[in-house]
Amino acid sequence: MEVVNVEITNSVFTVVNVLRVFIVATISFFAALLITPLWLKVLHKYDFSKKKVARFDVAPIFSKLHQKKQGIPIGGGVIIWGTVLIVILGFWILAQIFPGSSLAKLNFLSRGQTFLPLGALIISAILGLIDDLWSVKGKGDKGRGLRMRDRFFFYVLLGLGGAWWFYYKLDWNFINVPFLGDVTIGAWYMLFFTFVIVASTFSANETDGLDGLLGGVALTILGALGVIAFVQERMDLVVFIAAIIGGLIAFLWNNIYPAKFFMGDTGAMALGTTIGVIAMFLNVPLLLSVIGIIFVLESGSVILQLWSKKFRRKKIFLSTPIHHHFEALGWPEMQVTMRFWMISAIGAILGLIIFFVDSRVPPFFR
Repeated sequence: MEVVNVEITNSVFTVVNVLRVFIVATISFFAALLITPLWLKVLHKYDFSKKKVARFDVAPIFSKLHQKKQGIPIGGGVIIWGTVLIVILGFWILAQIFPGSSLAKLNFLSRGQTFLPLGALIISAILGLIDDLWSVKGKGDKGRGLRMRDRFFFYVLLGLGGAWWFYYKLDWNFINVPFLGDVTIGAWYMLFFTFVIVASTFSANETDGLDGLLGGVALTILGALGVIAFVQERMDLVVFIAAIIGGLIAFLWNNIYPAKFFMGDTGAMALGTTIGVIAMFLNVPLLLSVIGIIFVLESGSVILQLWSKKFRRKKIFLSTPIHHHFEALGWPEMQVTMRFWMISAIGAILGLIIFFVDSRVPPFFR
């Protein structure tokens, strides 16, 4: 009888939390849809678009392929993180006004699970927005925004801040290696944490190069991380991820080819940083290289290209990141995007398979 009661309790717990996920994701989606036309008017009113594209003598293929996109507004990423901020604060306020009510159960702002990912989302979004603003005003590095080394410095600081919190406040000094379990690495954890955050952030930024590309890739990555969080019973984090997904789907509605606006650094950097933090929080950073296979391919192509040009004096790819290589080969933009979405989905599924086969997963979920 006791076993039956436990099973019933677990079933109720699951149903309630699944409802939380769908309700918050739905509200986030419709809230973002309502925000979109208003924000689009602001972007057009203030001509929030980059005034310079890549120089033809430095990146001739990229310039030729994307000259037609000059003048399209950037900063659309505000819709994603702005919606998440509104939704999470809205439900928190309702929980304070109506404690113990059904509305209070929709609150997912918690110190233990969502404070750090939310903080990472907002801080990185603001840094990205500053970069976007500079590029719009023609300031910074040759009128194209913050210099790469400045952006790198800021996100290293952000990564170190998160690393300090995990290492000293949460006492985490280990990483999970699939099929081997948790491996203690001591103070090296801070360096590893920072690397994951910076790599995820800039990989997302590299991926944001075609209409809808990063949005679709981020959806599959976040979906996979949401499943892992659900299995680990980190339900506030699952709902937080659902809120991002809801806003992201609404953003994609207007960002798929031909895009009405671009995500900009305020969206790309925010998504990349948040994905990295969530992966570290779930202790699946190594799995992220599988789930986020497109991130690996995009950044890897840039690194290989730079290495080859420096030491071999010739290029490996026609243009990088690698999605531009396929564009240069003659693939239509939407074809590149859709195929990369498919690869991303395969990576997410493969990552989940590895996770579920791993002995860390409770028997019920195997």
